[in-house]
Formats: sequence, C-alpha cells, structure tokens
Amino acid sequence: MRSFTAIAALLAGLSLTAVAWAQDPAFDGARLSEHIRILSADDFEGRGIATPAEQKVIDYVSGQFEAAGLQPGGDNGGWTQAVALNRFSASNIQARLTVGDWTLPLAQGEQIVISSRRPGEDHVMLMDAPLVFVGYGVKAPERDWDDFKGQDMRGKILVVLVNDADFEEPALNTFGGRAMTYYGRWTYKYEEAARQGAAGVIIVHETDPASYGWTTVRNSWTGPNFDIVRANADERVPMESWIQRDVAVDLFQHAGLDFEALKVQARSRDFQPVTLEGAGMDVMFDVASQRIETHNIIGRLEGSTHPDETFLYTGHWDHIGVGTPDANGDAIFNGAIDNASGIAGLIELARVYAAGERPERSIVFIGFTAEESGLLGSEYYAANPIYPLATTVGGVNMDSANVYGRTAAFGVVGFGQSDFDERMAVIVEGQGRVIQPDGNPASGTYFRSDHFPLAKRGVPMAYAKSSGAFVEEPIAERLASRDAYTANRYHQAEDEWSADWDYSGQIQDLQVYWSLGQGLANSRDWPQWKDGSEFGPARAATAGERE
Repeated sequence: MRSFTAIAALLAGLSLTAVAWAQDPAFDGARLSEHIRILSADDFEGRGIATPAEQKVIDYVSGQFEAAGLQPGGDNGGWTQAVALNRFSASNIQARLTVGDWTLPLAQGEQIVISSRRPGEDHVMLMDAPLVFVGYGVKAPERDWDDFKGQDMRGKILVVLVNDADFEEPALNTFGGRAMTYYGRWTYKYEEAARQGAAGVIIVHETDPASYGWTTVRNSWTGPNFDIVRANADERVPMESWIQRDVAVDLFQHAGLDFEALKVQARSRDFQPVTLEGAGMDVMFDVASQRIETHNIIGRLEGSTHPDETFLYTGHWDHIGVGTPDANGDAIFNGAIDNASGIAGLIELARVYAAGERPERSIVFIGFTAEESGLLGSEYYAANPIYPLATTVGGVNMDSANVYGRTAAFGVVGFGQSDFDERMAVIVEGQGRVIQPDGNPASGTYFRSDHFPLAKRGVPMAYAKSSGAFVEEPIAERLASRDAYTANRYHQAEDEWSADWDYSGQIQDLQVYWSLGQGLANSRDWPQWKDGSEFGPARAATAGERE
C-alpha cells in the first residue's frame, strides 16, 4: 500500500498522460437510448435470471459485443460463464406473533416479508419460537464488539436492527461514523445469525437506515430468492425476514419493552441481548428449491503487448423479472435505469474501444448475472475468475447511469479507498467538474454493487458516476426527475425507458471510464489501495505475481 504523498507524487507524473487519454471518444446517446429501450422492453420480462428472458439478454449483449469487434471472453471460447445457483421459492406462508393473549397475524408483503435460502429445506415450521433482540446483530472482534455476549442463540429467532451502531449517533465512531460498514448490510445479518445457530432472523425495516422504503423490500424478497450452491446448509438460517417498524414497536410494547430505548442501548459495546419475555413466533411455509444455471456475459479485447494483464468494465444485466402487480396492474419490473443503462454503457465502451487502437493490456467487459439476488454473479466470478485477479489491473463498475443531463460533480462511492480517486480527479477536472465523495455513505452503497466481490479480494475497482447539481436548464425538472426515480421507481414496475432522457451526463461519465482504462491499459502501472484500506492486504498478498 502507498501513502497519500507517494500517490500524489506518482500521479503528478501521470497527469499529462491521463489528460492525453481524456480526448473525447465518440460515445453516441442515440445508441445508448436504443440499447436501454430494447433491454427494458416488456418482451424482456424484467430480465429475470434463469427465465426465457435470460437467453434473449445473452443473445443481444453478446451480439452487440461481436458486432463491436470483441472476441468471446467466457468459458471454453464462448460468450458466457456458467454460474450455478440454487433458486428458492416460499409459498403457503402462515405467520403470527404472540405475547400472552395478544396475537398478530402477519401477511406476506404487508407486515412481513419471509423467505429462505437454506439448502435441503422443503418445509419450515417454527412453533412458538422464542424471540431475542440482539441489537445490530454484529460480532466484530477487531472492534471489540459482540452483540451476542456468548449467549446461546440456537433455535431462536433474532430480532435485529438494520445498518450499524453509528448510524443514529455517528459521534460514537465505533463503526466508522455515518458511513455504513459491511456489518450494517442485511447480507451480513443473515450470515452472522447462521453462525450463531439461530432458527430465523427478523430485520426491523426503517427507511432511513436501510436507505430504501418498504416497497423495495416487498418487491425484492417476495419472489424467488437465489444463492450460490453451498455444501453446508448451516451457512443459512431456515427463515430470513424483514418486518415493518410499526409492527416491531407494537410487539415490543406488548412484551413490556420500549423499542426506542432499546435502540439506544444497542449503540453500546455493553449491550446485552434482550429476550422478549412471553413472546413467540409461529411460522410455517413451503420451500421449493431448484438448482439452476445462469450466466455472466463476457467479451474481450486482447491486449497487443501484455494480453495476460486485464482491465475490467462491469455491470449487471439482470433485474427483478415479473413480480407482484402494482396499482396500475403492471407486473413487469423493466429495470431501464437499473441496470439496462449500465449495460448500454458497457456496450458503448466496447464499441469505442474496438474501433480504436488496440491497447497494450487486455480489456474485458462483463455483464454480471444475479446482482439483484445478492451480487451472486460477481461473487461467482471473483471466486472463479477466468482472468487471474492477481494480474487484473483494476476496473470500473457501472450501475444505474445518469439519464438526466450533465452535472457539476462526479461522485465516488468508497472515496478514500484507492488511488483511483486521484486518477479520476485528473480526468474529471479536465471536464470542468469536481470529484465529490459519496454523499450518503450511511446507505452502504459500497457493498451493494458488483465491484464489491472483486474489491474485497484486492482488485481496485472504481464505482463512480454523475453527482451534484445539474448545470443546464431546466434544472428544477432534471432534479425532480432524478429524485422521483429514487422515491417512486427504483425496484418498481415504473422503472421504464423514456424517449426524452438526456444522455449527456452518462456520456461524460463514459469518457472518464474510458480515459481511466486507456491510461492504465497502455502503461505498466498498477493502481494501489491507500493505507488503512481493508482491501489492501489481499492485494499485497499477490504482489509477487505482478511485474
């Protein structure tokens, strides 16, 4: 790992090269629009994985890669990498909470969302299972933090808070302040509960710490759920669930507890698990599981001088598929912005790269599958890389592009992690924009897209895009459209293509991605994690494999 001073000195020498690479390539807004329109059309059925729509996506994206001039970059000389998953569908769900004589039936999608990803289970039945509030459900020895305090959690249902302990009180700084750590992610909550031997988990949904509303929870988890194939069933609890905050408050009150007071207690290292005395949960549901195969889509432009060294461009092609109809009766979750827009950018980058002079290092373009199921396609690739991670220079991940116009800033998620910050700053400032650190690190965005499985294995990955104020009128309308997407369209059936989108902002971002990749693909440089990054040690362990 290099210090900030060393990085600054390095980049001072690279600045002229970076600016030279930043000449505007011919990205085409009309092409971006057409790719998004096609991939998010109703006949692609929301791009659900392991559905007939998947083959349509593979055919379209690989066809565009081939037309651009890429070579197949997947398994056995093909365009894809097979990804083995288990698909789980919960049905006939019956659930209720009880405290003494008080009973509250729970309807799937309304008060609660229940699912399971435990292999080998075809029926889950938990009767009068005891409920234990375990705060944030975190065990982090390196932070001297343990919400379980050695108590036996076997057979119990754990009630946990979303995010981590610093969200409500950043000044505590036990988990890095306002910025969410991986301990705050729902994926971690379920994983740790399984390590504790719990029978189930209830995550209490609150919009601010989750960074999304209940509608997103309902749409994301009431359909089929997926997981990588696991040999050990004990890595998953039998029941995974979310519950509405008001239901949790009511439950705690009937158990003689104050939910808000316990939230405050949960911010302390001294917190002790709290049993909800007299409370229990009855839950029964069937689980249909099926081994499926889905696919990452991979194209490659072989390097002219160092073909065994690779720069990555990535984005996920999948979305939610067909789900519960909304108020308008629309059940197709088209995923135009999330993430047909990113795949459109991937295709455009491939076209521009292949039309230019062949870079010295190889460029690989990956459309990941199963991002919406928990980053499973990228996790699979990172665990089974076709191109060795030790000689993967780095990469750029694209998820939900800017379709509203040019902005004054370029937002970097995970700012401060690697020297990509300074490398991109040179290019961005040449555009008349400024680098902007993640404005909402509490949302845990750094752990929520496909760069993360690669980053945690040491590969420097950039996840950055347009941010800040719009620079052209009508500014108020552009801002309203962007805000309306987050509030009303994200993970909903209304995420549909619009003919009046403005791609000038996405094109500026693509110019940054292209310039960053070109500069590195035509150099002998290796990007570095900064001192203190938790991902640096994994990269350092493979240093001997790089020239």
